[in-house]
Amino acid sequence: MSVEPLWSENLRKTYAVKGMPPVEALAGVSMNVHPGERVALLGRNGAGKTTFLRIASTLLRPTSGQIRVFGHDVSEHPERARPYIAVVPQEGKPFFHLPPREMIYTYLRARGLSRETSQSRTEEAIERMGLAEFADRLCITLSGGQRQRTMVATVIATQAPLLFLDEPTIGMDPFARREVWASLRDLTAKGSTILLTTHYLDEAEALSHRLYIVERGQVIVSGTSDDLKRSVGGTLKVSLPQGASEVESFRSFGEVVADGESLTIIVHPERLGELMELAVRRRLTATVGPVTLEEAFLRVVGRKIDED
Repeated sequence: MSVEPLWSENLRKTYAVKGMPPVEALAGVSMNVHPGERVALLGRNGAGKTTFLRIASTLLRPTSGQIRVFGHDVSEHPERARPYIAVVPQEGKPFFHLPPREMIYTYLRARGLSRETSQSRTEEAIERMGLAEFADRLCITLSGGQRQRTMVATVIATQAPLLFLDEPTIGMDPFARREVWASLRDLTAKGSTILLTTHYLDEAEALSHRLYIVERGQVIVSGTSDDLKRSVGGTLKVSLPQGASEVESFRSFGEVVADGESLTIIVHPERLGELMELAVRRRLTATVGPVTLEEAFLRVVGRKIDED
């Protein structure tokens, strides 16, 4: 029996739609998350990320396959897995009739923590997430970003062994996002394990030890951020905003991706001068920068992460 915080093999989920062919949300997802890791699950809308997290957090039953949390079968014995888990669901909302301070404290008490521990962790989470200014205001009066910070603070305060965070920083300002990042790093340093989904590729790169990219319900690639970037085939990217019509002229330089009217070429430094000379002859504007996780995602999936 697996003792990994999270392990799945050939996990599938199919939805029956009346009068239409079945919809396969997961088509055989296998992964494992090691103790103390921060793992990012990346994919476009509808790729299957949220379905996987809902199954892993015992909120949805799979059609077939296996999934375990700390060795406990999530489908057969969800009650055994739940004490290990805390979840920030996608577009989750706090209890509107409670203020953040009371919500965090009540949630911790419901999980069985003592009054003293619940109180100290509540105050720590409020301070860490910058909630002090509105910690005693009803959540219904808060902005979307403030509500999201409350949700994240509540889950972070649990210090649960396994945390699932579905788009945890959506709607947050840059300062709040970085506080979430720091909090998650602290949690894994203390022994927690984290699986998160995000559309922010800078967030995935800054936070994750490993990445899984999901497309159409399947894991199509996994590895570290550096692994994925190296797979692109070069260390520099050249962007030609009006270069799509010249795609064949630049194909010999490396990986090329046309997106609308623009063209992106991944190139090794030794061929950069030659490429730029050709761009000048073609009277094309060009910008040069380092390869990022966005280019790696675009190469693997064929479309940008925010493209439906």
